[in-house]
Amino acid sequence: MGIKKFPSIFNDVMGPIMRGPSSSHCAASVRIGKMARDLMGCNIQEVLIEFDTKGSLATTHANQGSDMGLYGGFLGWDTYDEKLVGSAKAIEEAGIKIKIAIKELNTKHPNTYKLTLKNNEETHEMIAISTGGGMIEIVEIDQVKVSMVGDYYETLVYTNDDELLSFLQETLPTNEIFTCEGTDTSFIEIKTQQRLDEGLLIHIKNEFNISDIKELKPVLPVLSRKEIKVPFLTCEEMLKYNENKNLDLWELAVHYESVRGNISADEVFNQMQNIVKIMEKSISDGIKGTDYHDRILGYQSGFFKTQMEKKGLLNGGILNHMICYISAMMEIKSSMGVIVAAPTAGACGVIPGTLMGAATAMKLSSNDITRAMLAAGIIGIFIVNQSTFSAELGGCQAECGSASGMAAAGLVTLMNGNIKQAIDAASMALQNVFGMVCDPVANRVEVPCLGKNVMAASNALSCANMTLANFDVVIPLGEVIEAMDKVGRSIPHELRCTALGGLSVTKTSKLLEEKLRNLEDS
Repeated sequence: MGIKKFPSIFNDVMGPIMRGPSSSHCAASVRIGKMARDLMGCNIQEVLIEFDTKGSLATTHANQGSDMGLYGGFLGWDTYDEKLVGSAKAIEEAGIKIKIAIKELNTKHPNTYKLTLKNNEETHEMIAISTGGGMIEIVEIDQVKVSMVGDYYETLVYTNDDELLSFLQETLPTNEIFTCEGTDTSFIEIKTQQRLDEGLLIHIKNEFNISDIKELKPVLPVLSRKEIKVPFLTCEEMLKYNENKNLDLWELAVHYESVRGNISADEVFNQMQNIVKIMEKSISDGIKGTDYHDRILGYQSGFFKTQMEKKGLLNGGILNHMICYISAMMEIKSSMGVIVAAPTAGACGVIPGTLMGAATAMKLSSNDITRAMLAAGIIGIFIVNQSTFSAELGGCQAECGSASGMAAAGLVTLMNGNIKQAIDAASMALQNVFGMVCDPVANRVEVPCLGKNVMAASNALSCANMTLANFDVVIPLGEVIEAMDKVGRSIPHELRCTALGGLSVTKTSKLLEEKLRNLEDS
């Protein structure tokens, strides 16, 4: 439909705030479920959920939280709702009949959800994809092509009345309005930043030939608007933008997000500071101890901290603080605690663990951490603009690998390095992660995910120090991201979060998977 999508730090990179093992499974499915609920006027009685046999979800939907998230979304819950773990029971108690089918759909995206939704009055179809890091796109409604990512209020007016389109374009000139036509169905789609006035809806119902009106609420924190213009979208564009400004990397991140979100610079900083507080609490709670039945790895971070304090570990310096914090964050995630997917849930330990671990060792302030997070965030914008955070598309290099590059830039910012050093650190770190596969043991996002989060942190630390010493990075960041994307998409399907290769299919992995399945059934 010709809409250019501009990523937001708080939509695409540092978020969502969520519970569950996987952002591309749990958070994305909650958002898809909520929009499906709105399509049905909050009255769902039956749902057929279909996954493609050749897609990632065919093998991961149950164990990595897609079912849990969808059910929560159908019930109207949020990505961070503490009730999510009990969503299967709650959906049954709500009387909503669910059927899941794995069949050949010939979908283009590995994370495709095909939903057929029913109640006594109506039936609707929705096809949606999880695009990585909790982001989604609704690509089809009632066999009509659409593009909805959850950053607008979406009003669908089912009609064949040509005069209505002209009326709406005159009445709502600052909004995106489209005619969407399928073989048997057509509707006008209206994208707005606020819910349409009830009086206007009543007027068009009375004056035009309309069969139905559906209103879908946004699911992202930062909304879009017509004709957005951002100061830059690539690293090269950012450097050109900064030629006569001499801003630090974190300040450029504030400039970008302020324009993208139509909010003040102070609001951007404060919003990132709130994210830092959530991350700090998650790490603190993780170190205190977590307990959860459906996981492989138990509580370990507190024991690491004790050994670190007793000097019972090799002298890893700052890296030991990072390992402790990353472990705590991953344990909170795996026990259904609140985390921030930054940029994904599977990689949620890298950026906060790296930056907060370093800041703790260096005795730096919350403001220092916030500035480093913003610097990491703008590197994430460049990655998501040119590539992906989805392991289903690019392997773990898209998750832990991307997080490592972002964290490296953040570490340089903590050390008050210059913008070139921060960008070079990101480039060097990304160069080192090409080909990293995604092969979760027992179909859980724990092993080797914890180790890969720690490896990403050590890579970030090494690259930050090397560029602070002005090592030659050789390949510019933009070219590295482009090359990384091509490599990621060439990784075999079995090694891109499908649980069909690597460690996922070892004897021990399969035994663990069976053991956990038996625990669920008992």
